[in-house]
Amino acid sequence: MDYFKWIFMICLVAGLGSCNLDIPVEKNTSFKTMKVGKQDVTVPVKFSAKMKGRTDVLISPQVSGQLTRIAVSEGQQVAKGTVLFVIDPRNAQLDLEAAEASLEAALAAESSAKLEYESNQNLFEKNIVSRYMLADSENAYKHAMASVKQARATVNRAKVALGFCTITAPVAGVIGEIPVRTGNQVSPGMQLTIVSGNSNMDAEFSVTESLIEQIVQHGMTTADVDKYIASLPDVTFVMKNGTEYPHKGRITSMTGVVNAATGSLSCKASFPNPNGHLYSGIQGTVVLPYSEKDVIVVPQNAVVKLQDKSLVYKVKADSTATAVDVTVEEVGNGKDYIVTSGLNVGDEIVATGANNVQEGQKVLFPEVKSDE
Repeated sequence: MDYFKWIFMICLVAGLGSCNLDIPVEKNTSFKTMKVGKQDVTVPVKFSAKMKGRTDVLISPQVSGQLTRIAVSEGQQVAKGTVLFVIDPRNAQLDLEAAEASLEAALAAESSAKLEYESNQNLFEKNIVSRYMLADSENAYKHAMASVKQARATVNRAKVALGFCTITAPVAGVIGEIPVRTGNQVSPGMQLTIVSGNSNMDAEFSVTESLIEQIVQHGMTTADVDKYIASLPDVTFVMKNGTEYPHKGRITSMTGVVNAATGSLSCKASFPNPNGHLYSGIQGTVVLPYSEKDVIVVPQNAVVKLQDKSLVYKVKADSTATAVDVTVEEVGNGKDYIVTSGLNVGDEIVATGANNVQEGQKVLFPEVKSDE
C-alpha cells in the first residue's frame, strides 16, 4: 500500500512541474521626483484689520438742556443735514429775545448820542459850546456805537445757541449707537452718537517688519513711498466668517513713523461701500497679493515636518535619498512652499511620498521592460 502512495506523490510532483506556472517577481518602483528650479509666484500677505468710515463724526451737543426729541434710530442711513436730535429751545429763545431787546435799546441810545454829537458840532462852529463838550459828545456817540456792536454780537450768539438746539448730520452716513434717551439732560462734550460716513471705508492695519525693510532699505523719500503705494496691487477684505468682500480696495496711506513698541507701520486701505455692507468697527483681514520673483517652489508633499524642522529628501547620484534641512514659507495656495534656504537650482528631490522615505534608501530604479 505504501508503495502505491509513493508512486502517486512522484507523479503529482512531476505533473505540477510540467504545468510551467509563472511565479510573480516583486518589482521595485521609483518615487516621483522633480528637478528644483526657480519661478515667480504670488503670495497672499494677510494683515488683521479694522474697518472705519472715511468720515466718522462724533456727535456732541454745543449747548446744555433737556433732550426733547431723537429723530433717528441706530443703523439708519441719513443724508447730510438730516435732523438727529432736538434740545429744548425755550431758554435759548428767551436769551435771543433778551438780546434783541438790548440791541433795540442800544440802537436808541446810539441815535440819541448821534443827535447830541451833531448838535454840538453846529454849536461849536458858532462858538456856543466848548471843544470839551464837543469831544465829550463825540466820545458818548462812539461808546453808543460800540454798545450797538456788542448788542448785535450778543443777538448773533443767541441765534447760534438757538440753532444748536437742533442737531443735524454734518455728513451723510450711518447712525451708530445712541446711548441717550428722550428726556435726558445733555451738555457740551457728551457723546450722543457717531455718524459714520460709509460711502468709502478705510481698513486700518499694521504692515509687518519685513515689508518695512523692503520699503526703507533703499532710503525711500516720501515721494518714493507714495509711488510705491501707488504701484501696489488691489487688495481684498475678508470678513471674520471667511466671506470675501466683493469690491477690491487700494492701499492709500502709510505712516512715516515706525511704532517703537510693535516695530510696524500703520496703513489704510480704502474700499468702496456702495451698498452699505461695511460698517465701522467690523474686523477682518486685508489680503495683499505680493509677487515673489525667482524663488524655489516645491510641493508641500515634498516637505517632511519634524517638530521645528522641515526636511526635503534630495536624490544623490547613486539614486539614494538624503535628508536636507530647508527653510520654507507658505505660498498660500495650500499646495506649495517657497524654499528660502537648503536647496539649489538643479537639485533632484523626492516630490511625492517623502514621508515614506528613509535616510539612505534607494528611491530610483531602472525601468524593467516586460517580455513580449
